[in-house]
Amino acid sequence: MAQADDVRTAVLDAAKAAFRARGYVGTTVKGVAAAAGVAPDVVKSYYANKDSLFAAAMKLPFDPASAVPALLAPGLDGMGERLVRATLDMLSDEESREDLLALFTAGRSASKAAGSLTAFLEHSVIDKVVGSLGVPDARMRVALVSSYLVGIAATRYVLRTEPLASASEEQVVRMVAPMIQDLLDPSKPLKGYKPPKKS
Repeated sequence: MAQADDVRTAVLDAAKAAFRARGYVGTTVKGVAAAAGVAPDVVKSYYANKDSLFAAAMKLPFDPASAVPALLAPGLDGMGERLVRATLDMLSDEESREDLLALFTAGRSASKAAGSLTAFLEHSVIDKVVGSLGVPDARMRVALVSSYLVGIAATRYVLRTEPLASASEEQVVRMVAPMIQDLLDPSKPLKGYKPPKKS
């Protein structure tokens, strides 16, 4: 049992270092396994995919595999609120927040950290949500939703810009959720956006 715990710790340490150095997109399960000195199958025996590995390495309080179906189950109505709450919940645990903030405040890696969090949210959560809703201009909507959510998180928890930093979670949800909801609603076109013509 102790040996298994040591292996898991080595995998998580290697994953955290990889995500810090190479970002979410540039990190692979194979690379993490090599850095931890184990076979890729060993990593996969603990974590089903890179999304789960990132969530565990950053101590996020949810696993995307179960979080996304829970977000989707009630349908479009209230989806914006559920996404905002999920993002705030991800940062509500002090230990998780400290790990993520350490990435943001690590000097030159700050942009990589923001990119990692954005890529994780897009790939593991928002892409799947938007894909299930069948919205037009899906890629632009995914980019807008993820940048909005990461921007709110960074402004509130990293930059601590007032009065957003001191606002209650309920206030943030009430202010931000309607905008996210509009971006997720297939009946509401993106004003001012014209998709590039395919060549």
